[in-house]
Amino acid sequence: MLVDPNAPFFRPLWVRVLCVALPLIWAGVELSMNSFFWAILFGAAGVYLGYELFIRRKAD
Repeated sequence: MLVDPNAPFFRPLWVRVLCVALPLIWAGVELSMNSFFWAILFGAAGVYLGYELFIRRKAD
């Protein structure tokens, strides 16, 4: 596990949404510049963070 989804830093919803959205947005930017390697890397990071912060996270 690379991210502790139950850390106090990730308690606010806006922090979790931002941590997931930014890598996915940047993956779109990289994809628009035909940088497929970086697009896949940032897309995978966004998907991983989404899984950790919204699915695996225990409710408060």
